[in-house]
Amino acid sequence: MTDRRHSALLFRLAVRPVGGSQQAILDELRRVILDGALPPGTPIPVGEVAEAFGVSHIPVREALKTLTGEGLIQHRRNLGYSVAQLTASELGEMYIVRQTLETAALAAAVEHATDAERRSVAEINDLLDRALRDGDPQSYHRQSRHFHLGLARPSRMLRLLHMLEYAWNITEPVQLMVHVEQSQRAVLHDDHRVMLQAFLDRDAQQLLSASAVHHQRLNAVVATLPPDTGLVADGPKI
Repeated sequence: MTDRRHSALLFRLAVRPVGGSQQAILDELRRVILDGALPPGTPIPVGEVAEAFGVSHIPVREALKTLTGEGLIQHRRNLGYSVAQLTASELGEMYIVRQTLETAALAAAVEHATDAERRSVAEINDLLDRALRDGDPQSYHRQSRHFHLGLARPSRMLRLLHMLEYAWNITEPVQLMVHVEQSQRAVLHDDHRVMLQAFLDRDAQQLLSASAVHHQRLNAVVATLPPDTGLVADGPKI
């Protein structure tokens, strides 16, 4: 299992050579993690990453320290670096954080959104429709992030939006929408349609109401994520 995961990481890095600067290494490792290419718990072998980039261990370690601070990587003594793996309780907590921050942004977003921003969210919803029809959970998960952030971004609450993206990033390695049943995605997508219509109608109260229902469903899905998938840790992080 470890060898396969190592190979998956190195393959992802090899197909997009980015040079040897610390920033380039940081950006590439972050991209691979946020794309969902590396499940929680995947080892990050410093030596092999350094060899792939043609650099010493130093810039790789510095990049990994930054990603540790962002909550994407964890480091354990004698075990090294790996993609962060939350407990079920921690994952549920991060979804509550996401809900709280998004909710705080929505009323202002409805008021301040431009026509172009409304069209953009509608176009993202079209991509969600297509992903659902095509049975493409990876695409659905990716566009779901764009949809939610697209609803919140017009709030112009820059610090809040930064925290929202930070919280979302921490949950990304799990790729929740990839691991739910198609029927569950369909129900959640029905919520998206109601949220979109409220956003287009500039109806803040309806948007907040629909968002609350949607996040209740999401939290329920998180709570029932099977423990044997390896996506969540068995207990408190060491």
